[in-house]
Amino acid sequence: MAGTALLAAALTACSGGSDGGGDDKGKDESKPKAAMAVSVNLTGDQVKAGQPVTVTVAEGKLAQVKVTDAKGAELPGKIADDGKSWTSERNAPAGAEYKVEAQNTDSQSATTQFKTSAADKVNKVSINIAKGSTVGVAMPVSLVFDNPVTNKAEVEKQLKVTTSDNTEGSWGWIKDHSGNDRVDWRPKDYWKSGTDVKVEMNLNGVDSGKGGGMFARDYNTEFKIGKDRRVQVSLDTKKLSVTEDGQTQKTIPISAGTPGGKKASWSGKMVIMSKEGTIRMDSQTVGLDNAYDKMVDYSMRLTWSGMYAHAAPWNEANFGRSNSSSGCVGMSDANAKELFAQSQIGDAFEVVGEGSKGNADIGNGYGEWNLSWDQWKAKSALSGTPQNG
Repeated sequence: MAGTALLAAALTACSGGSDGGGDDKGKDESKPKAAMAVSVNLTGDQVKAGQPVTVTVAEGKLAQVKVTDAKGAELPGKIADDGKSWTSERNAPAGAEYKVEAQNTDSQSATTQFKTSAADKVNKVSINIAKGSTVGVAMPVSLVFDNPVTNKAEVEKQLKVTTSDNTEGSWGWIKDHSGNDRVDWRPKDYWKSGTDVKVEMNLNGVDSGKGGGMFARDYNTEFKIGKDRRVQVSLDTKKLSVTEDGQTQKTIPISAGTPGGKKASWSGKMVIMSKEGTIRMDSQTVGLDNAYDKMVDYSMRLTWSGMYAHAAPWNEANFGRSNSSSGCVGMSDANAKELFAQSQIGDAFEVVGEGSKGNADIGNGYGEWNLSWDQWKAKSALSGTPQNG
């Protein structure tokens, strides 16, 4: 293997000669051991990052290999069964300096160093669930990348979801509403209340592929699944019902999007993405000309394109009677205030009935629940690989 040989000083046997006489009979004639020589696949001060470190011994067997960066952090790895080589479990990241220390079974040692060059481009990840959060049963893990990811399988291999109850789920690659590459982890069914979830993204040193750049750090988050709260809106009855643990808690009159055309509501399974409270809603930002521009209270986002559930006191005459909004689900101030207070980010929100404009695109919010389990699993770059958390 190409690389710089690491040479350690030879360890020689002690001489056992006489006390100065000319007789050589008492001398130990054993030959000195050859110096330890190993090679490392990464050498020099401008090493290309994004590949594992491999250390190979010329003679004998390796007993221990330690690869540490300038801060003392160790790159984990394993010695091969034949003892001839050691390979790191992680890639060497960009812009790092490493010291390699190797020891063989004869207690000889050798050291060397190398530096990786800086990345030409760095890719970054945005994570939808903050560490320590409690979210609803429909919330997927969603990662959006700054730059394109063409090495999807290699990136997905570094993503790990661990759950307290071995929840079955899968990663799936989609395009976010922003146009960026995105990968979500969705359980087979909605989460079970009380589940603890840990997400590890061991991406430091992983190459995104053409045009994407190298990841320069690892990411992680952990969160808990809260109450099993679900909202269903019927466009037919013009009512919204809330269930908790399968029991109906409240049913309230609403007015959803005007059937036919751009003002119709999206339908299907959605997720409360965020609780944004009082916000300015301007119809021109969602392609509806100058239909409205007002401050709206108790707003909860359902899609990136601007569908919300919120208070709409100006439309009170139509609650429970007619769907006449510009696409959102409106209700009274009192009902919106109560719904807002009790809802969790990540609660399931489903719209059923006639008069919608169909399901929103998967990346326009969290639309993966509108796919069958088999359809979702097929979006994994590692399709066919078990992915229980």
